[in-house]
Amino acid sequence: QVQLVESGGGSVQAGGSLRLSCAASGYTYNSLFMGWFRQGPGKEREGVAAIDSDGSTSYADSVKGRFTISKDNAKNSLYLQMNSLKPEDTAMYYCAADHYRFWFGNSWYPRSVGYWGQGTQVTVSS
Repeated sequence: QVQLVESGGGSVQAGGSLRLSCAASGYTYNSLFMGWFRQGPGKEREGVAAIDSDGSTSYADSVKGRFTISKDNAKNSLYLQMNSLKPEDTAMYYCAADHYRFWFGNSWYPRSVGYWGQGTQVTVSS
């Protein structure tokens, strides 16, 4: 069983930055596929960024060049650095993990994710 706990959300003005963190426990962290999803009001959950066990990264087109996903294996932690934030980035952000890949190219499969954090709210005002 994998436990995920996010932190770092908040409110920021457009153009600002936030850094989300996700602390993982309960499994051999290095072998997990991990990522971030978000869900805005009235919208479906969408993939934002993901990272392979070997450190390869993938991003949704909407955040490329603005968001950076990274992980620290020694701390069992996942991060999402979000720069140049826009009002449309407003959403609940969820940390995700699974033993298998849950994204392929620019396609994301939230139903394939086995483990979720509780979410952290990000609000960007114009």
